[in-house]
Amino acid sequence: MAKQTKKQKTLVEKLGDNQKLYGVDEAIALIKDLKSAKFDETLEVSLNLGVDPRHADQMVRGMVVLPSGTGKDVKVAVFARGDNAQKAIDAGADKVGAEDLLEDMQAGNLDYGRVIATPDMMGIVGRLGKVLGPKGLMPNPKLGTVTPNVAEAVKAAKGGQVEYRVEKAGIIHGGIGKLSFSNEALRANFDAFVDAVVKAKPAGAKGKYVRKIGLSSSMGPGIKVDVAEVHNG
Repeated sequence: MAKQTKKQKTLVEKLGDNQKLYGVDEAIALIKDLKSAKFDETLEVSLNLGVDPRHADQMVRGMVVLPSGTGKDVKVAVFARGDNAQKAIDAGADKVGAEDLLEDMQAGNLDYGRVIATPDMMGIVGRLGKVLGPKGLMPNPKLGTVTPNVAEAVKAAKGGQVEYRVEKAGIIHGGIGKLSFSNEALRANFDAFVDAVVKAKPAGAKGKYVRKIGLSSSMGPGIKVDVAEVHNG
């Protein structure tokens, strides 16, 4: 068995019973107390759901605006022309274009956190399916990233909107802010994220929907949250 480092021993001592269920506020405070990284870590939430995403009627995916923001500067690219292109620029988009943006992305310049497109640009954007799809950047009308209201979409992306999507194992992971945020700000983001996932419960979900909830920091141990405090469905 590998020998524990001094830092690991300290974490184990502070955490105690790793099977204990914590209240949300208690978990957030404990994670902050346990932080050890020199950078501003992200608070991450994971939800284990009673769904099988291999079935179309059990897919859980959507967008949620975190009221306290994410603490990250999200780079946004927008496919638009004319007035819509100008609106995207005015709203703070980092890159706006049409065929020129297509060529730029085909050349491998994909350093974006969100890609948005107006409906009339999907003929161009569709050619990037194999490039944007694997990165989860393909514009999608269901997520509000294919829209005539590009200014609103850019502001949402810049202002704390995040995407959530269930993985094959039925788990959703998401970053909900930085540990430098106040406890109240992180709790508000947690509540918004979980509420959005709960409201997105698919018709095909059977039995208990939210089975487990965990919180952790980028480099810290996982803390189990009492689901009963958050959701009873």
